[in-house]
Amino acid sequence: MRVLVVEDDAKIASFVVRGLKQAGYAVDHAEDGETALALTQSTTYDAAIVDVMLPRLDGLSLVRRVRAARSALPVVFLSAKSAVDDRVRGLQAGGDDYLTKPFAFSELLARVQALIRRATQAPEATRLVEGDVSLDLVSREVVCAGKSVELQPREFALLAFLLRHAGRPVSKTMILEHVWDYSFDPQTNVVDVVMHRLRAKIDPEHRRIETVRNVGYIFRPHAA
Repeated sequence: MRVLVVEDDAKIASFVVRGLKQAGYAVDHAEDGETALALTQSTTYDAAIVDVMLPRLDGLSLVRRVRAARSALPVVFLSAKSAVDDRVRGLQAGGDDYLTKPFAFSELLARVQALIRRATQAPEATRLVEGDVSLDLVSREVVCAGKSVELQPREFALLAFLLRHAGRPVSKTMILEHVWDYSFDPQTNVVDVVMHRLRAKIDPEHRRIETVRNVGYIFRPHAA
């Protein structure tokens, strides 16, 4: 799957591109609308993430020209403007979804995945299962060792991220970028705080979620 990211803010672009690559996508990045338009004419993409305010050719005009070429490319608009009229203009220009800045990468990724599933008519995976831990993305139900566990939203998002990367170490920075949003200070201890709460609920003996020194954490499936 290949995604085009059109964003002129270097910090946001780096945040989004890195997160998509870590999620397994091939990613191209354009800093302005004209470069992005040329890329859509020469490359087939599965989805595009487009900032509304862009140099040379703004995001709305870019998507209108993409649609004029009869392209069905799924598009998620990013914008600092959250008014209803702004969202309506984005959708009327041909966007499929609209996300207001700042945003959590996990939400952006979920929206992109939903658009790609809709475009390809691929079946939606609604459950993550690793060992004796299962997480239902629709009902938000979590079961560990046969027992239902209630998690707060950030705990749920953190566990989902760990399950998607089971068996692979993930850094605190990766967790911040995927579960929180790009505005968080990398030096914050918020990951440690939420990880402590999550472990207390599903892994008090640290058999499932291990700390990897100087790296971060790794989820190791524990047999039921």
